[in-house]
Amino acid sequence: MQSFLLLLPDFALIALGAALRCYGRFGEGFWPGVERLVYFVLFPALLFNALARASVELSAMAPLFAVGLATLASGFALALLARPLMGLGPMAFASRVQCAYRFNTYIGIAVAGKVAGATGVATMGALCGAMVPFANMAAVGLLAHHGQGRLWRELARNPLILATVAGLLFNLAGGVLPAPTLPFLQRLADAAVTLGLLAVGAALRGGRHEGGWPGLLYLCGLKLLVLPAIAWGLAGLVGLAGVSFTVAVLFAALPTASSAYILAMRMGGDGLGVAWLISATTVAAAVTLTGWLAVLTHWGP
Repeated sequence: MQSFLLLLPDFALIALGAALRCYGRFGEGFWPGVERLVYFVLFPALLFNALARASVELSAMAPLFAVGLATLASGFALALLARPLMGLGPMAFASRVQCAYRFNTYIGIAVAGKVAGATGVATMGALCGAMVPFANMAAVGLLAHHGQGRLWRELARNPLILATVAGLLFNLAGGVLPAPTLPFLQRLADAAVTLGLLAVGAALRGGRHEGGWPGLLYLCGLKLLVLPAIAWGLAGLVGLAGVSFTVAVLFAALPTASSAYILAMRMGGDGLGVAWLISATTVAAAVTLTGWLAVLTHWGP
């Protein structure tokens, strides 16, 4: 119950975002504008602020990054096994595979902040920032082999990656943020979490989808149940403890990112099927994330 109450405000914001999109009468251009504001301004400010002020040691972060990368690779490999269950063509199947390993950074930052405060935000931000290039390369590589050139340009301009790198470099160089900038960045960070979760809710979609139910359930179960269990085992194997262990498991348990839908549509894939999986994993994560947090609280290292 305590874990549920801890995460309830965040998932209440997601539900509010879904309700506002349906009944708020904000117009078609409102929510895409909110998403751009969060993606290009607010979340980069949050990541830079957290990483610039955190106690960061790259040598200590290396095992966490290794666990995150191995978890992504496991999701990719295990998702390929779902091909006979899906009953889809190659492009539609490739579109859905990414739903087994891509992660929602907005929810990750919000949950990590609730569980471990500023240290949790910095740790989850660094992990998500480090894993974004690998998740994108895997998704684009499966959807279209000729997409590599465009992929590298997009990665080089990704605001979350740039903010993560800038924050880490500023921190490692011993930089100190001027006093007037601290409240400014903190206000942007506070707005990022709230508006980010509202945007996640507004992006939820249901409706028609193709393919068999066994394949859909397999991908959802893989993302929300199997990958966190794999991350738990790997984190224990490499000796992670405390916040790093918790963040590794919660990272693996995050629902699929809405960017998976954007990529599928941009490359001519199965956007409707991907949108359904994003919505299903996000709604189900209200239960599964609560469960993983309770398990971590009682049995974590």
